Amino acid sequence: MLYHPVKIGSLELSGNLFLAPVAGYSDRSFRSICINQGASFTYTEMVSAEALVRGNWKTEELMARAPNEKAYSVQIFGGEEDVMAKATEIVISKTNCEVIDINCGCPVPKIIKTGAGSALTRDPERLGKILKAVKDAADGRCAVTVKIRSGWDSKTITWKEAALAALENGADAITMHPRTKAQGYEGFSDWTKLKELKELTAGRIPVFGSGDLFKPEDAKKMLEETGCDGVMFARGAMGNPFIFTKTIQLLQRGAYDEIPVGVRIRTAFNELEMLAKDTNEAHACMEMRKRFCAYSKGIEGGAGLRAQTIHATNIEDYHKIFDAYL
Repeated sequence: MLYHPVKIGSLELSGNLFLAPVAGYSDRSFRSICINQGASFTYTEMVSAEALVRGNWKTEELMARAPNEKAYSVQIFGGEEDVMAKATEIVISKTNCEVIDINCGCPVPKIIKTGAGSALTRDPERLGKILKAVKDAADGRCAVTVKIRSGWDSKTITWKEAALAALENGADAITMHPRTKAQGYEGFSDWTKLKELKELTAGRIPVFGSGDLFKPEDAKKMLEETGCDGVMFARGAMGNPFIFTKTIQLLQRGAYDEIPVGVRIRTAFNELEMLAKDTNEAHACMEMRKRFCAYSKGIEGGAGLRAQTIHATNIEDYHKIFDAYL
């Protein structure tokens, strides 16, 4: 059975379809929407360990649990063992989250230059030391996982060494995005490496897959071809939280229902209203411009709607544009 429960450390989840940590997207409101649509587990945007240790309150806001998140993961990034250990203490004390995920895959230069993100996939020894520091600081209060890439570039494929370092230092699960740092988000992810990772771990811990999951059929194919324990939607879920509902339907009954336009737009308004409560109306309306564009994709006359959406500055503007579709 492709859709099934999964266990991360002592945490038992009812399903294996996750929302990835997506910078600028995986805020509390969107995670809440994804859970309502069937996401089994969710991850926050990546949080700077350095900023946490320095007491940046805006960083703390990124970690807030959604009301319907029975369990969730806070993803942190950093390149120094002591800072990551201190950040772990802060994360646990502020959130009581069930999982801390270590970002070892972000390809963004400003992250890499700190020794974090993809720099850790390239430096398995440092990855292992940071993981051990986080595990020691967590002291069993939450599970600790890692997310890696396949390597630095086509000539420096280090996922195997990174995975072994993670296993040796107590990772409770590994997620792989099988692109290199050099690829960024271009080209195609190499799912054969994900299959090899699953074989390498030999069932010791769960292996989750990410990369090129844009529709339910992609998730089914990844599960079938790689044998991974679960999949993590990133860009495929942006403005499309229904990918969880549809994927569950596909995995359980071989087909899925299309989502009515009215349901899509009402969901977008629910997200807008939650985000406005969490931040403020001006910020929420600015942030939701790109999200409403995604929610309205495929609607007849959608180009005109999106042209109006980029000028929306308050909730009433959105109602004037989209109420006819509710």
